[in-house]
Amino acid sequence: MSFSGQETFGSAEMLVKEGNAASLEQPYSRRVGGYTDVIKPLADFVLAVLLLLVTLPIMVLSAMLIKLDSRGPIIFKQERYGKNGVKFNIYKFRTMRTDAPKYGLSPTDSYDPRITRLGRILRKTSLDELPQLLNIIKGDMSFIGPRPEMKRIVEECYTDLERRRFLVKPGITGLWQVSEARKEPIHHNLQYDFDYISNVSIKMDITIIFKTIRVMIKSNTF
Repeated sequence: MSFSGQETFGSAEMLVKEGNAASLEQPYSRRVGGYTDVIKPLADFVLAVLLLLVTLPIMVLSAMLIKLDSRGPIIFKQERYGKNGVKFNIYKFRTMRTDAPKYGLSPTDSYDPRITRLGRILRKTSLDELPQLLNIIKGDMSFIGPRPEMKRIVEECYTDLERRRFLVKPGITGLWQVSEARKEPIHHNLQYDFDYISNVSIKMDITIIFKTIRVMIKSNTF
């Protein structure tokens, strides 16, 4: 993949060849209503508020340690694309040096020199994701859904096919995050997002939550 805008994503092209792309909107449209429009947003909001209250002491402590560990803001903000192509700022605890490119490639390991000392711990434990509870409360995101893509990648590389990821709210976790393909860039594995959009249900979301917990336990073993 390149950022020149001349190369499209391999996984999206694969879906076109398999004939699945044209059916994406129709399966999802049958699920719009009770769950996706009412139950899921309400559950997201209530659970996010509860988790925010429970984790508030951890977030305050993390914020204090970030200020002591390195110079720069506590919160890292980056513009992403959400449902219906609406742009929003995603929030995370800052884990990298302030001289790191804001829209550079994400670190592939904890030894990346851009990551701060505390940042290694925050990323290892996924505590850097806690501020995204505010994104969920604001309605920008859901707990489960496609990861919100960076503005640069969308504007330079996305075709109409990739933009179908915007049919649903982006999430903190999803099918890609609980698969072995999570070791590769998400834009190389968009079929996971399309599968989710075509089959979204309460059962699928509950399954993803339990798989996410299992992945976090395995990856956070020091």
